[in-house]
Amino acid sequence: MRGTRRQATTRLLRRGLAFTSLLVVTGGLVAWWWTTDHREHQHDGVIRAAALRYGVDPALVKAVVWRESRFDARARGQAGEIGLMQLTDAAAQEWAESEGVYPLPEEHLLSPRTNTLAGTWYLRKLLQRYAQTDQPEVFALADYNAGRGNVLKWAKGQSATNSASFHAGIGFPSTQAYLSAVLERRARYREEFR
Repeated sequence: MRGTRRQATTRLLRRGLAFTSLLVVTGGLVAWWWTTDHREHQHDGVIRAAALRYGVDPALVKAVVWRESRFDARARGQAGEIGLMQLTDAAAQEWAESEGVYPLPEEHLLSPRTNTLAGTWYLRKLLQRYAQTDQPEVFALADYNAGRGNVLKWAKGQSATNSASFHAGIGFPSTQAYLSAVLERRARYREEFR
């Protein structure tokens, strides 16, 4: 009799432990999902407003924000980039001068609104720079990620206007991966901005 009670108690404890473990894992997954989902959508209004103001696809802007900072407005890059769109000081100051808000203190770039406005303005400038190509966003994103000097090196011959040829000839695997990731994510975000 004692053996059966002990076995029953052991089984009950194991089931309770399994159930508790399941609750903890499920709770963790729900918390992770909620945090990720909330973070991914918390700047949608700012992104939509900046995209509308500068005539840029909001899904593209959001995809750049996702890739650059994972929606962390306080993100800082190793080369001094700052905020949601990881702006360099030069790009931010160029935007500030064009908008008449010069000088622009660095701490203002931590504002999601200011950073997204400046980054979207800069992205529009790059899209216009490559307007004569078959897919300006491919060239603009490469420029955003690797700089104009590198784009000029890669955009020779057919690659100067053909995005597939250009993408294949990019000399940095990290920039190729950046392009692929941003363009994939943009396709996903297009549904959100319809």
